[in-house]
Amino acid sequence: MVDGAVGAQRSGTAADRIVFLGHATVLIELEGVRVLTDPLLRGGVVHLRRQVPAVEASVAADPDAVLISHLHHDHLDLGSLRRLGVDTPLIVPAGAGAWLERRGFTRAGELSAGESAKVGALTVTAVEAHHDARRPGAPRAEPLGYLVSGRQTVYFAGDTELFAGMADLSPSPDVALVPIAGWGAKLGPGHMDPLDAARAVELIQPRIAIPVHWGTLRPIGLGRHHRERLSEPPRLFVEHVALRAPNVEVRTLTPGQQTML
Repeated sequence: MVDGAVGAQRSGTAADRIVFLGHATVLIELEGVRVLTDPLLRGGVVHLRRQVPAVEASVAADPDAVLISHLHHDHLDLGSLRRLGVDTPLIVPAGAGAWLERRGFTRAGELSAGESAKVGALTVTAVEAHHDARRPGAPRAEPLGYLVSGRQTVYFAGDTELFAGMADLSPSPDVALVPIAGWGAKLGPGHMDPLDAARAVELIQPRIAIPVHWGTLRPIGLGRHHRERLSEPPRLFVEHVALRAPNVEVRTLTPGQQTML
């Protein structure tokens, strides 16, 4: 069930929910704890421009922690992190902490795959992801996915290609946030298209799958035909999941929409 556009969570409530803010930026709210993934809150970054309206700033404000999956500009945007505040707690791949501290961020904690950190009542566990780790001028820090666990567990895959280890996630996710596309006319290595994303869901077997990393950004100068196809990946993802993992519920959110868990 998709519950529509949202503003900030009302004070005093602790309903579990997911809010999709676009691209790989998702607010995970479990047991009253707010965790924000790969925040990209501006209208553009490097050669990419946002194609859908920005989500109300209050939705992303004051997270208890920010998870960074890897250092690529569309996942680690320094301008967006500064909007959240340089003292916001960051959980980042091992190797990135000192680099962020030199840029003024005061609370960057590192994890490697298999390691965990507490965020309020939740446990955040880093898991492997298969993706290119390079960013010019930045250290090499291996990409990660994350399991965010309380009474329920949400898997944020980050940016990754399909790999067999997805079947072995522990604890087993109730919800999987799965990247299904990219931002250009072609999808390079280290990513999943809708079919690969459905294969990932087949391996993971969550109760709910939510497609992310689609329909938000496009490179400057990319033609109208591509813009018109921005909404195609989730349709294909739904079709593939229905064939490969029919017991899994797919909830497609557009930027600014939430779903309760």
